[in-house]
Amino acid sequence: MPDCNGQCSGCASADSCESKKIQKAQLNDKSHIKRIVAVLSGKGGVGKSFVTSMLAVSLNRQGFKVGILDADITGPSIPKAFGIHDKAYGEDDLIYPLISRGGIKIMSANCLLEDESDPIVWRGVLLGNLIKQFYEDVLWEDLDYLLIDMPPGTGDVALSVFQLLPVDDLVIVSSPQDLVKLIVTKAIKMANMMSINVLGVIENMSYLSCPDCGKKIEVFGPSKVEEFADELHFQVLAKLPLNPKNTALMDKGEIEKVSLPEINNAVEAILKRSDD
Repeated sequence: MPDCNGQCSGCASADSCESKKIQKAQLNDKSHIKRIVAVLSGKGGVGKSFVTSMLAVSLNRQGFKVGILDADITGPSIPKAFGIHDKAYGEDDLIYPLISRGGIKIMSANCLLEDESDPIVWRGVLLGNLIKQFYEDVLWEDLDYLLIDMPPGTGDVALSVFQLLPVDDLVIVSSPQDLVKLIVTKAIKMANMMSINVLGVIENMSYLSCPDCGKKIEVFGPSKVEEFADELHFQVLAKLPLNPKNTALMDKGEIEKVSLPEINNAVEAILKRSDD
């Protein structure tokens, strides 16, 4: 059912519900993942993949074993951010993930394409099946954290991820624009319907620091995320600057060289949740 909250008991549609027919993904017996954190944006263009990558890099720098499942099948950008252009290969019914220079394991649709610029023109069911395969058949081995770079929006692919994979926490990425309240609200409501814990919101491109005087310039206007954080009951995990140098490093496949101390509070929230 489209408004399913995952609670079958007492539901009038329980007997005919299509959701009951969904087979949860089962991790292969050679892999073990302690926690899964999904990163979602209510719309495209807010830097969701950048935030996913930096969370992974920051956790990796602290000594944790980290992987990224790129669930943005039709717009994958994770391999490029890490400078990965090799192709994944399989053996004994398992797919071997690609590994970044820093040791982060990565699986993405771009790792399977003959030409990484080729489009994937698939319907939602096929996309969901591929994401399920990325979880089940990839040799993740032992991971402390698997980060899922979600597709933008709250459509059927995002629904498939929440229904198929055992997601522990959700981080929402926003930007300081007028529609942000509506967009974040939709993402939070979807998470609540699927019984996914919302860890909080990261506002990306919040400001630009003047290279001469250090003044914070609000390029996209004043931030509104804190105004409705109490109303919607979420935590503001971080407000990240717009930094052309970081963008250039990501474009060159060198995101592991980016220094972003502003994301530390978000990383600490992930670690604290793991200890609870």
